Amino acid sequence: MVKEYPIIDADSHIFEPFDMWEKHLEPAYQSFAPSLDMKIQGEAIYYKTSNEVVAQWNKQIMQAHPLARLNGFTNELHVLETKKMGVDISFIYPTLGMSITAIDTMEPTLAGAFTRAYNNWLYQDFCSYDPEILKGVGMINLHAPEEMVSELYRIAKFNCKAVCLRPNPVKGRLLSDPAYEPFWTECEKLGIAVSIHEGTHSRLPTVGADRFNTRFALRACSHPMEQMMALLALIEGGVLERHPKLRVGFLESGCGWLIYWLWRLDEEYKCHYWEVKDNVKMKPSEYFQRQCFIGYELGEPGIEQVIEYVGADKLIFGSDYPHVHWGQEEGETECFHIQKVLHERLPKEIVKMILWDNPARFYGLQ
Repeated sequence: MVKEYPIIDADSHIFEPFDMWEKHLEPAYQSFAPSLDMKIQGEAIYYKTSNEVVAQWNKQIMQAHPLARLNGFTNELHVLETKKMGVDISFIYPTLGMSITAIDTMEPTLAGAFTRAYNNWLYQDFCSYDPEILKGVGMINLHAPEEMVSELYRIAKFNCKAVCLRPNPVKGRLLSDPAYEPFWTECEKLGIAVSIHEGTHSRLPTVGADRFNTRFALRACSHPMEQMMALLALIEGGVLERHPKLRVGFLESGCGWLIYWLWRLDEEYKCHYWEVKDNVKMKPSEYFQRQCFIGYELGEPGIEQVIEYVGADKLIFGSDYPHVHWGQEEGETECFHIQKVLHERLPKEIVKMILWDNPARFYGLQ
């Protein structure tokens, strides 16, 4: 299929090389580099996982991406696979990095060291291979609110366009906590987008983790339900009211939940606006319409209804490369041509919006 316009992959990932942590952690923290069994000084990084879960996921990953068997998921391979998918720009999110700092008991200074190590490697090493294609999304240390603004300004010098945050509470603080207010102010001022991105098996308070034990159940709950509460926190806590130019995206959770959640929040606002009127001065759905974006996942039903409800200009697409979350036939690979797949489902003008216009606005490329 001939490309008619450039394409942005709004949500891809990297499997960080394991020796990267020890190389990039500051000397005082190098002894905290994660071990091959996914522990930090004997403490497990992931919660409620099993050897079988890890083995099955690794098997799926290697089956989907056979070229990685030789040298791993290098920046060279990322560019190669990106081009195969027809993508021109790939925004890159962490994998292990997002989980390492999702340990609620971690000392704030240690979380900061991991954050700086990841950002240094991401921008100075990984993305430097082809900075026109590889666009890093920076990590921010929610454990230490006093460090967030300084790290934001530091990675802004690397031409950072966006940062990613977990939706979960960290040390009892919601995203609307007053301690984070300077951070929101500076994101709005600098024009840096904020991506809310969840991950399963974290050691932060997570929906479902108090009652389920399987990855099947934990992942079904964590991604959409934590995103719902993150959006609620940003609205109910007045973050979106106080920062009307702040751009917020909700990624890797699908978009189908949004219709019900905005309807429900609007209904609650009709009855209880008097209770939140200082922070919420218009309908919750209007805040989303004004400044939020949401990721669409291939194969997700009801996208036509989502477009009708919030508009096609709010949807962005992420391949989630190189992650795999579904079963595959033997020999089937993960690589697909994004534009071709979406054209099978949606009109050309809407596909162009989802693959270029919307993510370009979200990431501030225009």
